[in-house]
Amino acid sequence: MADVATANDDKITPDILKVAGVVVLGAIMSILDITVVNVALPTFQTEFGSVDEPLSYARVAWTVTAYTLALATVIPLTGWAADRFGTKRLYMTAIALFTAGSALCAAAWNIEALIGFRVLQGLGGGMLMPLGMTIMTKAAGPKRMGRLMAILGVPMLLGPIGGPILGGWLIDAASWHWIFLINVPIGIGALIYAQLVLPADSAQPSESFDFIGMLMMSPGLALFLYGVSSIPEAGTITANKVWIPAVVGILLVIGFVIYSFKPQHPLLDLRLFKNRNLTVSIITMFLFAVAFFGGLLLVPTYFQQIRGESVLMAGLLVAPQGLGAMVTMPIAGALSDKMPVGRIVPFGIVAIIIGMFGLTGIESDTSYGVLIAWLFVLGLGMGLTMMPIMTSALRTLTNHEVARGSTLLNITQQIASSVGVALMSVLLTNGLKDSQLALPAIAAQQDPRIVQQIGGPEAVAKGLQEAAEAFAHTYWVALALCVVTLAAAFFLPRKREVSHLNDDETEGAPPVMMH
Repeated sequence: MADVATANDDKITPDILKVAGVVVLGAIMSILDITVVNVALPTFQTEFGSVDEPLSYARVAWTVTAYTLALATVIPLTGWAADRFGTKRLYMTAIALFTAGSALCAAAWNIEALIGFRVLQGLGGGMLMPLGMTIMTKAAGPKRMGRLMAILGVPMLLGPIGGPILGGWLIDAASWHWIFLINVPIGIGALIYAQLVLPADSAQPSESFDFIGMLMMSPGLALFLYGVSSIPEAGTITANKVWIPAVVGILLVIGFVIYSFKPQHPLLDLRLFKNRNLTVSIITMFLFAVAFFGGLLLVPTYFQQIRGESVLMAGLLVAPQGLGAMVTMPIAGALSDKMPVGRIVPFGIVAIIIGMFGLTGIESDTSYGVLIAWLFVLGLGMGLTMMPIMTSALRTLTNHEVARGSTLLNITQQIASSVGVALMSVLLTNGLKDSQLALPAIAAQQDPRIVQQIGGPEAVAKGLQEAAEAFAHTYWVALALCVVTLAAAFFLPRKREVSHLNDDETEGAPPVMMH
């Protein structure tokens, strides 16, 4: 890997592109699956419930939350496991686990089984992205990091565009089972590709794994989010199933933070927060991911439930967001190599604020042209925001710190996505429950017999408008978070950062691995 990084220091060589190909394929598998499932949530509500009594949105959203939580859980394991078992072996094991989890998801008989199998799928998918980011950072070197991060951003472009469309087409043409079955041949192909492309490696166990930290952080996050997500069903925050897991989860997370400064090799190296660039980048990333990914989850649901569109059409209508990101992400990658990200990211967040503000006015009959324009603007902002933040965070770290910094960044993004999905789904579910007509009107979109039961077409129209207002109110929260993100972004570097990537490139320096 060192040879790739040092040869032709300014050029993207064929060897680097081969490495990028492996990384991008792994990232596509992991990221595409998130957006594929997003469009299926309304389907899960009726398939595992019924048209008359669908499961709550907050409950089926756990198919997304459980997956991202599993990603966050396994990310810190990756570096230790790579040292212990070898990178190639670990990469292929992760693909196999993801593929097996996909097959089991397709066989799920109820929502609880699906959520459980999504955890297994996420445990495989979670190892692919952090390893990939470390490999790409090592291959790129400081002078090519922005462009290589843009290549790693390709799956993030394909996910929002291809995921909803692919998921919608599979559900409409076949059934929801196929959004998972499609991963099986892709996974087998990825295994073959990895076997052919990745060089053989040998395991070199280096450091012990922080199992105590693991037993505090992962259950802590899961319990906290479970408590929050139980609010709509319980109807109050004082219910035992809400406050007990939430409080226990918070205490475990606090305990983890205190404990993590004691071991020599902690699960997450919080000492890296001494680096100002990394700290500001992670805070900005967290706020951005909560608002953006939480809010984006609601869009395909709006098109299906309020506008009565098919799953495929909902996927097509969401695609402009990905197209917007496709326009700006390569530009952001090139600019990140030439100028401080503090002069790039605020423009992206302003675009996201504009898009979110547009969605706060969403109604049951808002023009599709207007909605597509707002989604496109959101995509433009996303492309200017995400990868430059990651580039800024990693650029001023030393070679050995990059692995641990990558872990922090990846786990921050996954935790923030989980928090965002849980928060927005709870807000939406509560908003829908506050209206007597919203949920029956949504059901009437699928079953005409319900129309007369709730008072005729006028009652349905009123219920859909009230449901649309629940979506709009949720977007006001996302907008507020975006404004706070903009404030944090102004602390990003506005002067050229000095790269420290090669500061510890001394003789005998070990290869970059995740810690």
